[in-house]
Amino acid sequence: MNADLRLDQQVCFALYAASRASTAAYREALAAVGLTYPQYLVLLALWEEDRLTLRQLGEQMYLDSGTLSPLISRMETAGLVSRSREGRDARSVTVVLTDAGRALREEAGRIQCAVLEKLDMPSEDLVELRRLARSVVSALERAGAD
Repeated sequence: MNADLRLDQQVCFALYAASRASTAAYREALAAVGLTYPQYLVLLALWEEDRLTLRQLGEQMYLDSGTLSPLISRMETAGLVSRSREGRDARSVTVVLTDAGRALREEAGRIQCAVLEKLDMPSEDLVELRRLARSVVSALERAGAD
């Protein structure tokens, strides 16, 4: 494969730019309800399955505990989640939604609809884009494991 080092030909740059643009599209609406984008992602995971360990959240979000722990701590201070140590392993921390965290779900649905409206892309394209992005993650994970 011939290396084409022009910026506009880089897959990594296209993914980076798309990620920044999509995060920015959420920023203002999330700030209005007191959330950052990473906090929103944590809530999405917990709305899907409440009561996850920090390890489970980290795996779902591709974050290490050094990044995730301060994020969860800020969310706990804001009253969105609570943390507890359960079972025999004192190192295992479980994160649970509070009533305030659950209450944001409806507003998050409105925010997501507004962002999707801004995208103005056919749903089939969004499904394909998500599939391709997941393929990139999987391929790079496999390559890193070798």
